[in-house]
Amino acid sequence: MPDTNAVQVASLNGPLRLIGNIIWVLFGGLFMAIGWALAGIFSFITIIGIPWGIAAFRIASFSLWPFGREMVDRKQGVGMKTASLLGNIIWIVLCGWWIALGHLISALLCAVTIIGIPFAWQHIKLAALSLTPLGKEIVLIDSRSEAYP
Repeated sequence: MPDTNAVQVASLNGPLRLIGNIIWVLFGGLFMAIGWALAGIFSFITIIGIPWGIAAFRIASFSLWPFGREMVDRKQGVGMKTASLLGNIIWIVLCGWWIALGHLISALLCAVTIIGIPFAWQHIKLAALSLTPLGKEIVLIDSRSEAYP
C-alpha cells in the first residue's frame, strides 16, 4: 500500500514546482529542450531512427518542464530490454555523449551560484538520462508510488 503521507507532502510543492520550472526554462531549460528536439528531428531522417526520435521528443518535453515529473524505467516485455540496450549503445555513439556534454556544461554553469544548485542537479540527472533514453517513461512524482509499487 503506498504511503499517502508522502504523496500529500509532495503535492504541497505545486507552487514551488511552478516557480522552479519557470526559472529552469529561463536559465537553460529551453536551450536543452531545443537540443533534444534537434536530436529527435535528426533521428527521424531515417526509418531506423524513429525510436530514438520518439525518445528524444519525450525527453525534450521533460527537459523543458522537469520539476514535478520523473523518468522511470518502462515495464517492458520479453526481448524489449535487449532491443533497448542495443538501441542505447547506438544512441551513445551517435548523439548521447554530445547531449550529455551539453548537460554537464550547463550543470557547471548553474552550480556557480547557490540558486543554481538545484538546476545543476537536474542537469546531471538529464546527462545520465541522455546516455540511455530508450526504455524510459515520464511519470508525475505524485502518481509515481501508485503506478510503480
